[in-house]
Amino acid sequence: MVSPALDIPAIGQAPIARRVSNSWSASASPVASFHSPPSSFGALRKASAKQLKPFATEDIKILLLENVNQTGRDILSKQGYQVEHLKSSLPEDQLIEKIRDVHVIGIRSKTKLTAKVLQEAKNLIVVGCFCIGTNQVDLQYAAEHGIAVFNSPFSNSRSVAELVIAEIVALARQLGDRSNELHNGTWNKVSSGCWEVRGKTLGIIGYGHIGSQLSVLAEAMGMTVIYYDVVNLMAMGTARQVPTLEALLSGADFITCHVPELPETKNMISTKQFELMRTGSYLINASRGSVVDIPALISASRLGKIAGAALDVYPSEPAGNGDYFTSDLNTWTEDLRGLKNIILTPHIGGSTEEAQSAIGVEVAEALVRYVNEGTTLGAVNMAEVSLRSLTLDEPDHVRVIYIHHNVPGVLRRVNEILGDHNVDKQMTDSRGDVAYLMADISDVNITGIKDLYESLESLSSRIKTRVLY
Repeated sequence: MVSPALDIPAIGQAPIARRVSNSWSASASPVASFHSPPSSFGALRKASAKQLKPFATEDIKILLLENVNQTGRDILSKQGYQVEHLKSSLPEDQLIEKIRDVHVIGIRSKTKLTAKVLQEAKNLIVVGCFCIGTNQVDLQYAAEHGIAVFNSPFSNSRSVAELVIAEIVALARQLGDRSNELHNGTWNKVSSGCWEVRGKTLGIIGYGHIGSQLSVLAEAMGMTVIYYDVVNLMAMGTARQVPTLEALLSGADFITCHVPELPETKNMISTKQFELMRTGSYLINASRGSVVDIPALISASRLGKIAGAALDVYPSEPAGNGDYFTSDLNTWTEDLRGLKNIILTPHIGGSTEEAQSAIGVEVAEALVRYVNEGTTLGAVNMAEVSLRSLTLDEPDHVRVIYIHHNVPGVLRRVNEILGDHNVDKQMTDSRGDVAYLMADISDVNITGIKDLYESLESLSSRIKTRVLY
């Protein structure tokens, strides 16, 4: 029979509903132990998982920038954390001042968390990127200083795919130009250079979550789909993988980019690639601004090599809304704006209510799990480690989290410290030079918790220590 959920008073505290756990951490403020509710198989277990809440959530400070969706803010606020929410990003000097005393920061694509910024964040334990990309964060520096980074790699995939479909049709029918002309009072009813997309070939560069969804949508519209990726991937529907980028460029009427920002993808589409494309083809980039060489695109458009293009991302983008998309930002901006059949959008691929709501939930829940439980599932810069939830039958257990340099002999020294206690379960994994250890220990009192924390902190391999209880 499943045991009922109980409110267990914290050690040394008067009974306060739902306040049943605290933690020692590298910061001055405690962080807490949250345990997920049981899965659908929970009824088969003898005891329910502890529905723990942080002992002193008022000390957990969270800074959310760039107008993070309300869904994410609500999840964090309901934990009792101190949540400060700003609608825009911050200049570096203001960001450094703000980040000094926060434990959690949530950002989108405009905020740059460089090593210079992160080294001032003495209490920071985790970063939430409420977007797909994480190139705005120095991931290596964060990992080396025990700061986990989470993102939302899937939640806006459908929104981006739908935008690309819309742009394919808009480019084929020159809708942007016709709309602008009519707004200016010019009636220009033409069919020359306007096409149906049915029967045309779409070439997808990068067949991940967005590319594969786009593939399905395009086929439903009667398009033939080919794709290029650096790894072999199973095709959706009747799509066909081609062996080289060159084969894709020469074989497609519409080409769309869905690749990450890497040294290998910088100027991936430049003069040579435009020369390989079919005359009268179209290019769409909704991935990263560095992927397409914009001056080369301008030249290809003026020469008539391409019949149109749609860009949602740029090498340099304004930090906020306003009249900032000028030549002061990119020297070629005025030339780009003057081209025919060029759709320019302000990085709105994932900017739908549905996508932003889903991103808010996904990232906020990951932050709660990390802050309260130490789970790194989904982290982009650390090994993924998780232990099952503690139960109501385990009231005197603590969870030890030890982030350390991945060097020989660490586990022996850690287990010497833990050896005076009963280790119920333990898991460790590494990613590069940083390792992540998590262990649940039973029959520990408040004095033992302090001793554990101080002993682990004294090890030379230590990056960050947290003890959740």
